[in-house]
Amino acid sequence: MNAVTTVEEKQVRVVEQQPTPASMLAMALQQGAGIDMIERLMALQATMTAAAAKSDYDRAFAAFKAESIHIFKGRKVTDGPLKGKSYAELHDVVNAVTPALSKHGLSFSWKLTKDDRDWLEITCTVSHVGGHSERVSMGGPPDAGGAKNAIQARASAITYLSRYTLKAALGVAEENDDTDGNGPVGFDLAGALHEVDTAATWEALEKSWKALGKEALKAGAKPAYDQLKQAVLRRQQALRPAVAPAAAKAEGEQA
Repeated sequence: MNAVTTVEEKQVRVVEQQPTPASMLAMALQQGAGIDMIERLMALQATMTAAAAKSDYDRAFAAFKAESIHIFKGRKVTDGPLKGKSYAELHDVVNAVTPALSKHGLSFSWKLTKDDRDWLEITCTVSHVGGHSERVSMGGPPDAGGAKNAIQARASAITYLSRYTLKAALGVAEENDDTDGNGPVGFDLAGALHEVDTAATWEALEKSWKALGKEALKAGAKPAYDQLKQAVLRRQQALRPAVAPAAAKAEGEQA
């Protein structure tokens, strides 16, 4: 008895891939193409790779800009013609932007691109993991104001330029310019940070944190509360307390 077997042939659709500069370069090498052709294909590949990296950077940067970034003017000027004014220190800006940048594969770095006796230039580079980067440069003379020595004058100028190039590269600014940098209306962030930074003992720091933390939350100033908490943690490290962190204790009381 002969068995009749029916075999259904399935049609397989072959999807032809569009040639890429890399595949064209590989084919050219296999076929022994001339140096001129290989160089043109390599240049095309580099151009397309750079364009893709720029596109990835733009998407990541747009996502970063959609994040809620809060930069407060945490340092109050205590003397001179600007007494009573507040400004954001470099670490205020860095602490505010770093988490959101890292979340989207972005980072930043600085380089001293001009180091003359009477002029300094800082370049801030914002980079993406895909390979693209953008740069902003700014220059100025050493900050000889006050009683600074030569090294301090240069260090002050570098810090100033680092802060402003980072803000310019990221397109960010301090909050609450209309309230003189004191944080949300009803809460004096600069004064609170000054009180924390100058706490001489653990007991004084704990007392300030409990009062100021509750005041910030009561004013609806959650970003200010977070920044104040970081200042408390830094002060704890300076005081080297032998007991549990006050910030952790107070945080449990906010509920």
